Amino acid sequence: MPLTDLKVKNAKPGPKAIKLSDGEGLQLLVTPAGGKSWKLAYRFDGRQKELTIGPYPVIGLQEARQRRDEAKRQLVDGLDPSEQKRVQKVLRADTMAVTFQLVAAELLEKKRREGKAAQTLAKTAWLHSMACEVIGARPIAEITAAEVLAALRRVEARGKLETAARLRSAVGEVFRFAIATARASNDPTFALRGALDAPKVRHRAAILDGKALGALLRSIDAFDGQPTTISALKLMALLFPRPGELRMAEWAEIDMETAIWTIPATRTKMRREHRVPLPPQALSVLRDLQAITGRGRLVLPGYGTTAKAGRPIEARPISENTLNSALRRMGYGPDEMSAHGFRAAASTLMNESGLFHPDAIERALAHQEKDAIRRAYARGEHWAERVRLMGWWADQLDAWREGGKVLPMVRA
Repeated sequence: MPLTDLKVKNAKPGPKAIKLSDGEGLQLLVTPAGGKSWKLAYRFDGRQKELTIGPYPVIGLQEARQRRDEAKRQLVDGLDPSEQKRVQKVLRADTMAVTFQLVAAELLEKKRREGKAAQTLAKTAWLHSMACEVIGARPIAEITAAEVLAALRRVEARGKLETAARLRSAVGEVFRFAIATARASNDPTFALRGALDAPKVRHRAAILDGKALGALLRSIDAFDGQPTTISALKLMALLFPRPGELRMAEWAEIDMETAIWTIPATRTKMRREHRVPLPPQALSVLRDLQAITGRGRLVLPGYGTTAKAGRPIEARPISENTLNSALRRMGYGPDEMSAHGFRAAASTLMNESGLFHPDAIERALAHQEKDAIRRAYARGEHWAERVRLMGWWADQLDAWREGGKVLPMVRA
């Protein structure tokens, strides 16, 4: 006779374990201590077996019957319910072990093996650390969009809208890596598009007027900072590389004979080698620098890293804030000029001159063609024109610098 809720509730323990049958193999086991649990007796491959369904009252009578029916369906499909429960337990343990923090660390290591720039790796690790504060210990396969949003909101609440947007992108990359490695089936960041406040687009400060740029160059000449800092600012103006590319420049990359600086692909934003023609003015700056830092690996080592008393030179470049700090000391505020602003100045004034093909200017800036089809065909370096371009730009900078000098009075 089937059990009832009342009978299950009122079942009393005895001196020995008691089994109350509900039919079709489902039983309620009552221990002498008063504990109650559901069991399913069944046969598989000719052997009598037992499946533990779970404790009462956590699992009531109706749920116990549902689980019995699920086990019966597995038997019809030729599956052993006890074995299936064991497999699910193992899979569950594996799932719990694969946390967001674990997958994020694996992705970072993959990027390191692929030769990503040190600055890129550092920024990625920094973004991952912010996400890990909220979801790091959670199994990645179980993380919901709401949990990711909570991590993003913490950053957004501090007014860091651009950082929050970058964090969403970085977290999404971790989930896509987990999907690709069969440890997750969903990227919850897709559902969060539009959930964050959009950051206002802020262009890096730059001087875009030739005369004003000339005034800046005179300020650099008169600056009382470290020789490496002054040289770095001059090279930024003459060669307009990305600041990180210049900071990490090595003497081995610079060929004074051919007047070419070859930036390796591992340090460029587009991950392809970039050659920079060196005009005479840049070679002059580099020769002066060579007398100071030429014994070391880096063109621009940080303060205190040049050779002293026969000790080896440390491989630490000037910091990423050095150039911007120097500009502030010269009186140029963050809304007036930045280290990256030399690139904007070069791009604007070169294009305004109308003397050079835009593609040659884009190659000089190491930009990538945005149109994929055009990019497939526009592979030329425009080298000859770029050599002329760099020479013209250096001469133009000299003209702007000299244009502001006060000429001495001559008696009639």
